[in-house]
Amino acid sequence: MGRAALIVSAGILVSRVLGLVRESVMAALLGAGTESGIYVAAFAIPDILYYLMAGGYLSITFIPILSRHLAADDEAGQWESFAAIAKPVTTVMVAVTAAAMVFSDQLVDFVYVALPRLLDSDAIVALGPTELAQVAHLTRIVLPAQTFFMLGSLLAAVQYAHRRFTLPSLAPLVYNLAIIVGGVLGPSLGIGGAEGFAWGALLGSILGNFGLQLYGARQVGLRWAPGTSWRGPVVGEYLRLALPLMLGQSIAVLDAQFIPIFGQTLGESAISQVYFGRRLNMFPVGIIAQAAGVAAYPYLARLAEEGKLSELSATLTRALRYTIFAGFAAAAAVFAASAPAVRIAYQRGDFTSTDTVAVATALAIYSLSIPLWGAHQVYSRAFYARRKMWTPVVIGTLWTVLGAGIYWWFVARYGQSGLAAASVTTMALYTLHLALSWYRQTGLSEGRSVAGVTGRSALSALLAGAVGSYAVRMITGPVESMGLFESLAGLVVATVVVGGLYLAMTKVLGGRELSELRLARRAGD
Repeated sequence: MGRAALIVSAGILVSRVLGLVRESVMAALLGAGTESGIYVAAFAIPDILYYLMAGGYLSITFIPILSRHLAADDEAGQWESFAAIAKPVTTVMVAVTAAAMVFSDQLVDFVYVALPRLLDSDAIVALGPTELAQVAHLTRIVLPAQTFFMLGSLLAAVQYAHRRFTLPSLAPLVYNLAIIVGGVLGPSLGIGGAEGFAWGALLGSILGNFGLQLYGARQVGLRWAPGTSWRGPVVGEYLRLALPLMLGQSIAVLDAQFIPIFGQTLGESAISQVYFGRRLNMFPVGIIAQAAGVAAYPYLARLAEEGKLSELSATLTRALRYTIFAGFAAAAAVFAASAPAVRIAYQRGDFTSTDTVAVATALAIYSLSIPLWGAHQVYSRAFYARRKMWTPVVIGTLWTVLGAGIYWWFVARYGQSGLAAASVTTMALYTLHLALSWYRQTGLSEGRSVAGVTGRSALSALLAGAVGSYAVRMITGPVESMGLFESLAGLVVATVVVGGLYLAMTKVLGGRELSELRLARRAGD
């Protein structure tokens, strides 16, 4: 599992670097104002559609089915199940996408005009008729990508079930690269502004999320089973697993969509500034949290299928301890280095020092959520591995509904900073609820170990982040006058100071995670 996590982390690291380049290019070409806000807004409806179809959970729902076939050494059954599920998924997704493209104008008007005014009758909507028309146009470009994402998730599940992680990890890399190419080359092809980036996103979904995954699935033996009925029992099994995920929506997947919905009432730049801060924060989230969840899930699912529940619980605890330990270290480092990180990543072209201050503020707040994302990814997959789909879905849906109220209150009270603060608050409550529900079902013995590493890591991160932040300010000076050299020096200082203090503090407090990882590595060698 550790080797799998390293493979996934490496793939995510490269894709996140390209994602950072993508955001940097976008910031330089579009700025942090209306144009980039339109681009961000265009993805909300396609993403919501993808989540409503449980697209983000296709791998999660399909891996247990494949794991059962693998445990029974039933190769033919794997491919029959794949064909039986792929047919209805593709048919329904194509039909829903076509309908959404036809009614894009009405959907955009509802999400960005009617919904904000429903929440607050006095809300001032920043996107006017011209901007809304542009959002609808870009939405129609991006919508077909969701079908390729859906098929790609099924193909990635085939590879995950066979413990092949490399090609699925490369999908975001190809996707980000295509967006960059679309944005840079778009003007020379007569596709200027945000539209070039949108066409790049569609191309990236076809090449990386579908084409590359089709090749990877074929490499592990995927064969199309013609004549397979989509009315067979496996489809019913899939629907029983997927239906809760379709009916319920987690704040973890809708958090990004809340930014344009609530942010556009704060002015033209709020959407893009908070968006850029969140995207930069997702760099460590992907490397730590997403890698932990993706790598752990096939192992948890296999243990669950074999009935080894005590081993599953122990494996979950190990994954949580290391994920939380790494997550708090990253949170402290990102908090301390937020201003120089934004300066290096974004400040060029139309992106000004004023934008840097606003984005760095959002990033510093978002950094507090890094360990929460990690714990959420692992806990939720433990439920899915045991086919307890309804528990995380009900909890996630509850906090999505409550989260809308939290967002509304925080934005009304704290303005732009309230968007990031609402995200962290809601994610904290959601993750805590998920953990309590797990240990209520499995017992508190493993929970004490997780609580211990959480307390030690949080205290260490608090001290390391505060001292690191002070040291960075001494090196860089005011954000408004921070140069590139000072920013690079600030990153180095944040890494050294935060890393050293964090490791020293966790060791003083009795933490064993780092020494255990070293022993595990030596044993593996």
